[in-house]
Amino acid sequence: MILARAEHPQWTSNAYLLADEDGGRGMLVDSNGVEEPLLAQIAARDLTITHVLVTHHHADHVVDVGGLAKRFGVPVVGSALTGEAGVKLDEIFADGDVLRSGALEIQVLATPGHCLDHHALLVNGGDCLTADCLFKGTVGGTGGGGPNGYADQIHSIMERLMALPPETRIHPGHTLPSTVVAEWEQNPFIRIWRGLDPEGNEPCRVRGQEATLILFGPDYDGTHKAWVRYPDGRDAIVGGSQIER
Repeated sequence: MILARAEHPQWTSNAYLLADEDGGRGMLVDSNGVEEPLLAQIAARDLTITHVLVTHHHADHVVDVGGLAKRFGVPVVGSALTGEAGVKLDEIFADGDVLRSGALEIQVLATPGHCLDHHALLVNGGDCLTADCLFKGTVGGTGGGGPNGYADQIHSIMERLMALPPETRIHPGHTLPSTVVAEWEQNPFIRIWRGLDPEGNEPCRVRGQEATLILFGPDYDGTHKAWVRYPDGRDAIVGGSQIER
């Protein structure tokens, strides 16, 4: 199987190429505007692209999905909620669907929390494109996930992604890959959710609002991601730059 990524130099968002073999068939996943290395591989490997898939509607992941699809004469495929969020789709997928391209089988996993329309893609049972739900060493923020964003994010990570076989390779929406077992053992958010490490209790402010800092952890770009709890009991995962300590 062929799995290649192109990373945007500023946004760090990833676009992916998936294919079964040289001379075979494959798909593109998301668009960050710097897919030229992937397009070069498609030409060099003589691949036939059959779909362009969209994991969620955020701008750094859908730069030119329509243009990529037009280039290859294929449909843009995403969830109904992604379409409702403004991404022009030609076909709809839903949780549990299996998409096929040559010898590729891609299972769709609904993983809301970062945003309502968020989906991960499990490729041939051994590689999972987790988009902005789960990263190497950190997790996605929940500010765009609606009133249940934090609870949905925990469920998406702990009950769906961490339920995959430990050796499953994780390919996130930003920066570097990981594995399920590495995140299970080392990700600081997951370690607290597992009860291995204690919650913090430091007072802080989130954009001027009082809160308790449960965890000030790493983010994928070398900055920080924070888990906070507000006085009314609500939890959220936010960018570390929003925290006053």
